[in-house]
Amino acid sequence: MNDDRKVDSEERSWLDRLTHFISGEPQNKSDLGGVLSLAEEHEIIDEDARKIMEGALSVTDMQVRDIMIPRAQMVVIDSDQPLLEAIPQIIQAGHSRYPVIGDGIDDVIGILLAKDLLPLVQANMDVPSITELMRPVIAVPESKRLNVLLREFRQNRNHMAIVIDEYGGIAGVITIEDVLEEIVGEIEDETDVEEGQLIRPVSDITFIVEALTPIEDFNAFFDTSFSDEEFDTIGGLVINAFGQLPTRNQTIRLNQFEFKVTHADERRLTRLRVTTNELPESRDQ
Repeated sequence: MNDDRKVDSEERSWLDRLTHFISGEPQNKSDLGGVLSLAEEHEIIDEDARKIMEGALSVTDMQVRDIMIPRAQMVVIDSDQPLLEAIPQIIQAGHSRYPVIGDGIDDVIGILLAKDLLPLVQANMDVPSITELMRPVIAVPESKRLNVLLREFRQNRNHMAIVIDEYGGIAGVITIEDVLEEIVGEIEDETDVEEGQLIRPVSDITFIVEALTPIEDFNAFFDTSFSDEEFDTIGGLVINAFGQLPTRNQTIRLNQFEFKVTHADERRLTRLRVTTNELPESRDQ
């Protein structure tokens, strides 16, 4: 009988908190996070749904500068370059959209879509110039909120924007996929490296690295010499460098590498984006 009363009390407590949440009274995000955790505990939603909702909430507090691809990592196409010369670069990078520059990196004049090149494969016509194929460019400030940018992407049917700093220079680039990944996690398509590979190239200097990657394998891939005496994995090395379990989007620099946390929860670190200013001589994993 006592156990029954305890269960009834727990159920009333849960219902009271849920009722309080939907009653229209002022709520903060911490309260809402607690309600989502309770909903998961009571199997109203599953873990994936909770994480997506929490990701959507976090986006409202983030700005473009928090997740943009910085200008140093941008893959751009020179407008004066013949299209046939640019195609190998496009194939190697494997992106679907490329900023087109005119007079230097601060002069982005358009966006080239890889899919616009497909008709040229079968068409019996002169190869057009890059400027003839490029689409209009959209520019946004570093300070724009991600939820506002996502709404504009949807309304205007754009997928890429150039990020402008306070002085009018190019700070980086951001895509709709970058924003969505903050909500649902890393999005991988059929062009990504097969699951199970611990180090995956994104560009010549950027890599996705699983936190469970043995330090020995990391050293072999990047020709580095991080010690594995205290820690076996690159995740352990990074956590030790932070001095605590890092959260998503935190970054730290170790030697020539910048480690950005892309996947982590309250219990563990799972994935990193690693940028290096020194290219590895060998990429055999």
